[in-house]
Amino acid sequence: MAKPARRPPSKLVLPDQPETVAAIRVLIAAGQPHGTRKDLETQPDFAIVGEVSDGVDAVRQTVELTPDILLLDAAIAVLSGLDVLSALQRANVNVRTIIVVATGLETSVMAQMLRLGARGYVARSTSTELLFKSIRKVNAGELWIGREMMTDVVCALTAAASAVRSSSPRDFGLTRREREILTMVVEGDTNKGIARRLSVGRDTVKHHLTSIFNKTGVSSRLELALFALHHHLVDSSTN
Repeated sequence: MAKPARRPPSKLVLPDQPETVAAIRVLIAAGQPHGTRKDLETQPDFAIVGEVSDGVDAVRQTVELTPDILLLDAAIAVLSGLDVLSALQRANVNVRTIIVVATGLETSVMAQMLRLGARGYVARSTSTELLFKSIRKVNAGELWIGREMMTDVVCALTAAASAVRSSSPRDFGLTRREREILTMVVEGDTNKGIARRLSVGRDTVKHHLTSIFNKTGVSSRLELALFALHHHLVDSSTN
């Protein structure tokens, strides 16, 4: 009598497992505690790797702990926020820094912080939800400027445009006209204003801006302005 054919073993089908997303590692550097740590710890996608109260420790802990985000009080003790950024740049430390500001910063200081790699500005009085959003956006490679600080940042960019030299080891393939338009973007001009200054149509300006965005790899005017400052692409001769 023939034996019945053996059935192949049933395959065990497991439900789809959610992908594990690495937490955003945050270092808090603030002169005085403001409940920020407690707020951030309520978010499952944030991991607080440390909290320091002076600029010297901010530099040391950033170098040692390599956080994704440095939440840096502009008025931190011992070393100022500006000094911390300078030290981190000299140490070639790659960290996305969000500057926390209690009161208005001098335009020159804000411009220097932007050139030293600050990726965001938030007011100390900002809501916790916007603080969370700023951290996530900056960690994703975007820039964040709190609405209440936008005017100050625009002023800083305008002031920085006249201070940056046009010499650059890399021009990203920009033409002379594109660099001229780039300077006007940093100065805060709209497309209409640029068209008027150059005596060309707005469509021409849009065409040049599309080319500039493609060559630099940025996606917004603010990001373009910061990119220009970081790479010394601004032509001050047009000011």
